[in-house]
Amino acid sequence: MLTKVSYLSDLKFNLETWRRELRYHFNEMESFEEKLEEIASREFSSNALIPLEMFQNKIMIEKSAISKLLHRCRNKMANLHTADFNEQIDGRLQNEQHTLKDDMRTYIKMHYELKEEMMDYFLKWLD
Repeated sequence: MLTKVSYLSDLKFNLETWRRELRYHFNEMESFEEKLEEIASREFSSNALIPLEMFQNKIMIEKSAISKLLHRCRNKMANLHTADFNEQIDGRLQNEQHTLKDDMRTYIKMHYELKEEMMDYFLKWLD
């Protein structure tokens, strides 16, 4: 039972960490949206505006993905609070956690790729 409590505590820590990171990324995307609006308000050529629209679309998609991941984290947290202490550690909770971990890993990789592209774009078009 002590092993189970320790394991659940570790899962809870992971979920809380991911939730904080996702909220940070959501706020970061809002900041990037503001910078894109700043560029849009200037009179640049279509060379600036075409990628700008692409980034706006990617931000909307990313914010949607963040919302879905946050929802999944909340559901997992609820599952932890109602966990059966007699269930085997290698059971349902571990399997559910593993898929979320993989999805978080994929999301974070994609987030930083987008962020790098956007930072290059900002360097080009912002003074």
